[in-house]
Amino acid sequence: MKLNDLRDNPGATKDRMRVGRGIGSGKGKTGGRGVKGQKARTGVAVKGFEGGQMPLHRRLPKRGFNNYGALDLNEVNIGRIQQAVDAKKLDPKAVVTIDALVAAGICSRVRDGVKILGVGELKAKLAFEVFRASKSAVAAIEKAGGSVKLLALVEEASA
Repeated sequence: MKLNDLRDNPGATKDRMRVGRGIGSGKGKTGGRGVKGQKARTGVAVKGFEGGQMPLHRRLPKRGFNNYGALDLNEVNIGRIQQAVDAKKLDPKAVVTIDALVAAGICSRVRDGVKILGVGELKAKLAFEVFRASKSAVAAIEKAGGSVKLLALVEEASA
């Protein structure tokens, strides 16, 4: 037996149906796609359609909710702030705001504000103006001689 003698079994393969090649072929004109409409066009697959059966995404129960009022805050530990002070990226005499934290490279962007968390140790005397602070963070800041001023969120008044 030689490689050029290898063949598939008779009837194992069928020739490809050439659609849209004249009415004599039996698959001319509309090419087996019916008439007009979305599904007669190329590249269409109706997403989530299961042949009329109730689709999976409608059979499963809904869960949870999205809280559109939730704030997207930057969370910063006081240990990370102390590192920035030690590296001279944060001025201990200036008020620490979200803009100062972004300038120091502690936060990547402003978002809705910043929340100070109490992990780590703070030695520098700093004045904070932030949206939120945990109890442990406030205690550590005041122990170091600093102060925390919580900013009130500006509610957009509906006209």
